[in-house]
Amino acid sequence: MTTGSGKRRQPSLSQLRAFAAVAEYLHFRDAAAAIGMSQPALSGAVSALEEALGVTLLERTTRKVLLSPAGERLAVRAKAVLDEVGALMEEAEAVRAPFTGVLRLGVIPTVAPYLLPTVLRLVHERYPDLDLQVHEEQTANLVDGLSSGRLDLLLLAVPLGMPGVTELPLFDEDFVLVTPLDHWLGGREGIPRAALRELNLLLLDEGHCLRDQALDICREAGRKDVPVTTTAAGLSTLIQLVAGGLGCTLLPRTALKVEATRSSHLLTGYFADPAPSRRIALAMRTGAARGAEYHELAAALREALRPMPVRVVEQREG
Repeated sequence: MTTGSGKRRQPSLSQLRAFAAVAEYLHFRDAAAAIGMSQPALSGAVSALEEALGVTLLERTTRKVLLSPAGERLAVRAKAVLDEVGALMEEAEAVRAPFTGVLRLGVIPTVAPYLLPTVLRLVHERYPDLDLQVHEEQTANLVDGLSSGRLDLLLLAVPLGMPGVTELPLFDEDFVLVTPLDHWLGGREGIPRAALRELNLLLLDEGHCLRDQALDICREAGRKDVPVTTTAAGLSTLIQLVAGGLGCTLLPRTALKVEATRSSHLLTGYFADPAPSRRIALAMRTGAARGAEYHELAAALREALRPMPVRVVEQREG
């Protein structure tokens, strides 16, 4: 004898997408707009899913939409199913032809202006059929975008130490000290790290990994705290603050050619070896369908970046 549950129809992907969107936005209009579906169609799809599953997923009121207890549990399952379908489609696209279709690249602001010209030139010349879409965001947003599937590949400072993320190192670059013209360390070479203990150091706003790196370098030099009285949203503003005599800052070498030429009131000092440095890498989801392409792209980027003032990480791609 067949039970009633055995006669239920299988939910469709369209129904699952509709429910997942409502579960995310808790608003029919916003959910419908997000997936390009009319509100009546969205509501009908969710109702059909409830009928197919035999459970109530939503608690509807005149003002808002809430997930029922069953809806809370099944929303997680629905998202997992849709993620797997997305991975299946990505796998199929990768099998059809490498370096074609869309590649959504996330880049941190302290890398984007200085490396993107090289990245874009490489992609244009070597992978002309690749639709590269660039998103400049801070590290936390980029990592969230990678884990959620909004982004495919990241270009940023590492290590991230994130489970499920594979880092493909590209290069190491030193930091230099940018000072006003009248500063006692201006233009010097062989600056000891201990000098950082006494400097009035200007930093980027919170959220920038470069700020955290600068603070770490100061701590390594034996400085217990860095009083923060002035910050900037970007390196260009930071450099202008230095030129105006408000303090000094640490700048990655790849940014020096662009940023230090913005003012004639700056000098650049170089640290004694080993200079404080950072590592830049590509980051991808571990086991990504297009992983082989990302490894190949990393290898091509290492070669393209050799003329820059960096130390390319020699790594065998296998």
